[in-house]
Amino acid sequence: MPDNDAPVPDAEPPRPNRRTVLTGTAAAVVGVAGIGVFGRWLLKPKSIATPVTPTTVPRTALGGPTPPAVQSTPFQSGARGRTVNVVVIRPESTPVRDLPVCLALHGRGADATMFANLGVPAALTAAVTAGTPAYAVVSVDGGDRYWTAADPADDPRAMLSDELPGWLAELGLRREPRVLMGISMGAFGALGHARTHHVAATAAISPALFTSWNEARLRSVFASKAQWEEAEPLRHTQDLNGTALGVWCGTDDPFAPAARQLVEKARPERAELTDGAHDEAYWTAVLPDVLRWLGTHI
Repeated sequence: MPDNDAPVPDAEPPRPNRRTVLTGTAAAVVGVAGIGVFGRWLLKPKSIATPVTPTTVPRTALGGPTPPAVQSTPFQSGARGRTVNVVVIRPESTPVRDLPVCLALHGRGADATMFANLGVPAALTAAVTAGTPAYAVVSVDGGDRYWTAADPADDPRAMLSDELPGWLAELGLRREPRVLMGISMGAFGALGHARTHHVAATAAISPALFTSWNEARLRSVFASKAQWEEAEPLRHTQDLNGTALGVWCGTDDPFAPAARQLVEKARPERAELTDGAHDEAYWTAVLPDVLRWLGTHI
């Protein structure tokens, strides 16, 4: 699936610190020992999950029989000015009514099907079967504007705040997401959402964050430096509203320097910088760990 977030590397990357897994020799030592601040769950990229086509369920059928494990439902979003799809992933063989929700925000160039196609249905079922409390992973089409209000005519942030709770209730889920996760651009959005909503935990995976305005302006999303400064999670780590934070990022990811800054500033509960790049292989590899960790806060 597309991801159009390759950043311009910093001229002077942040200096590593004792909370950071280094590339090169230090990374090799961590990989061999399998221990350390970021090395406890050292995961290797694996084959990409077989793409999943969510079953589209018409609105009139939502009160009927048990919905499928991966379900897509269209809703009209006034905030975004268009029809959007809400994809719900439920663990198999569990009661489906009134499940707590993990809101999952997709990356740039992707849509609400991203998490289903990265193997979340099987990984979530495996986690619940192993004892993780049951919950649903819900994603929604958010466009490519970093889940911000950068365009008043297309405001995914207002959609999540004002419209999604009613949609979740209509789908038989709890109205307010209990935990959040996001990949790449979605991690930018999840960290922003956590600033204004009380959630128990937030998982930032390959977070597409910007250490300077020069990087951010290349995305052609933010109208001004001031608008970016208001939205940039790295500039507001003190406003994360008490959420438990987890950060996962590959050491070969161009966003790794920004991820290290996030770890340094926010001091997350989990911080896993391990082998991997900014790609589907890395995300597929780490998502089972992310889902288990989120389940401890659900």
